Amino acid sequence: MASAVRADLAMAATATDPTHPDHRITTLDSGVRVVTERVPGVRSVAVGFLVATGSVCETDEQAGISHLLEHMLFRGTERFGSQEIDEIFDAMGAEINAGTDKESTSLYTRVLDRHLERAFDVMGDMVFQPRFGELEAEREVVLEEIAMYEDDPQDQAFDLLGRAIFGQHPLGRAVIGTAEVVGAVTREQLAAFHAERYRPERIVIAAAGSIEHDELLALARAAERRHGLEPSGEGLARADIGADAPEFEPRLEFLEKDTEQYHVCLGGAGIARDDERRFALRVLEGILGGTSSSRLFQEVRERRGLAYSVFCYSNLYAHTGEVGLYVGTRPENLEQALEVLTAELERCVRDPASEQELERSRENLKGRMVLGLESTGARMGRLGSAVLSGMPILSVNEVIERVDSVRVEHLLELADLVWRPASLSLAGVGPSAQKFASASAMGRVTG
Repeated sequence: MASAVRADLAMAATATDPTHPDHRITTLDSGVRVVTERVPGVRSVAVGFLVATGSVCETDEQAGISHLLEHMLFRGTERFGSQEIDEIFDAMGAEINAGTDKESTSLYTRVLDRHLERAFDVMGDMVFQPRFGELEAEREVVLEEIAMYEDDPQDQAFDLLGRAIFGQHPLGRAVIGTAEVVGAVTREQLAAFHAERYRPERIVIAAAGSIEHDELLALARAAERRHGLEPSGEGLARADIGADAPEFEPRLEFLEKDTEQYHVCLGGAGIARDDERRFALRVLEGILGGTSSSRLFQEVRERRGLAYSVFCYSNLYAHTGEVGLYVGTRPENLEQALEVLTAELERCVRDPASEQELERSRENLKGRMVLGLESTGARMGRLGSAVLSGMPILSVNEVIERVDSVRVEHLLELADLVWRPASLSLAGVGPSAQKFASASAMGRVTG
C-alpha cells in the first residue's frame, strides 16, 4: 500500500452500524458514501461505484444518454487511455464491467486483494473524470447494441410490456434508448449530463471480500482530493422517477415482426422496493412461475408442451413497481397458451398457494439467496444497491425471518392486488397483429 494511503488510514472518519458489525458505512465530506463487508477466507475483493442515475432520470430527448455515458466511461480519462484501461485489468486477471438500469448506473470489478489500490485508482478516474474521447467509435458500438436488441423479440416484448404498464411515465421507456438520440448526442451534452448526475452525493462506493473498511476509506479520500470533489449542498440523493405517479390502466402493445414464435408478456402494477410485502411477492413468484415446479412451468410446458420458456418476474422501483410473466409459443399454440395463462392467473387470485407450495417456495427462496451471497460480487451489489436506494441492509437471518413469516393469507391479498387478469396489460411480438388480437380475445386476455 502506498505511503499516502497508509497516512490516510489514521485520518479516516468511520461510522459503524452497531446492529450489523459485518458491514460498515461512512459518508465522506463530499457526500460520497462508502460501504464495505469483510468476507473471511477469500482473497478477492469486489468493488463497485454505483450512481443514482438511469433511464428514468432522462427526458424523451435524452433517451439513452445514461446508457451511452456508461459506455463512455471506458473511453479514457486524463491519466489512462481506453486501451490502457483494458490492459491494466487484463494484467490483473480481472474484468471491469458496467451496467445501466432504470434508476442507477454501476461500474464494478473483482480483483485479487493485492490489486485493489490499482483497480480503485483507475475506476475513480473513469467515474469522476472521463475524457469523453473516441465518441464516434463508441457511438457506433451502442448503435450496434441497439440493433442487436431490435433483433431480439424477447427483449422487445419485455420493453413493450413496460410501455403498456407505465404508459408515458419515464419508467415505461427502454433503458437502451433510441438510435435517434444516441446518433445525435454531442460530447458537450454528455459532459453536462455527467456533471449534473454524477455528483458526489449521488455516488456509493461498495466493496466486499478481502477488504478492511479503513483501507477503502483511505482510497476513497485520496480520490476525493485528486478529483476535487465537493458537496453540492443538496444532501444525499437517490434516483428520480418523475414528479407524477404512473397512470396504471390495462393497455395493449404489439410489434409485428417476422418471428417463429409469438413472444407474449402479461403484467401490471406491482409494489415499491421498500414495501414489506416484497418478501411475500418473491414467495408468490416462486409458486406462480419462478421455478421448475411452479404452476406456470408445470401447466404450460410440462403438461401441455405449449412453450419452452415460461416464467414470471417483478421489478421494484423507488415508489412503485411492476409484475410480469413471459411465454414464447408457436402461432398454432398461441390461443391455447393465453387461455392457460388466464386460467392460472385466475386460480392464483382465488387460491394462491397450498401449504406444500408455500413451504417449497419459501425454502427455495432462502436457499437461492444464501447461495447467491457466497459470491463477493453479489455481496458488494447488495450493499451498494441498499445504500444507494436508502434501504436497510438486512442480515441473512433477518431476511430468512421475513421469508418464514409469509403466510397464505398474505399471498391471497397480494395476488388479488397484482395478478387479477382484468387489470393487466398485454404485450407481444410476432408475425401477425390480427392473429394476436384474435387469440388474446379468445383467450380472454384483452389488455
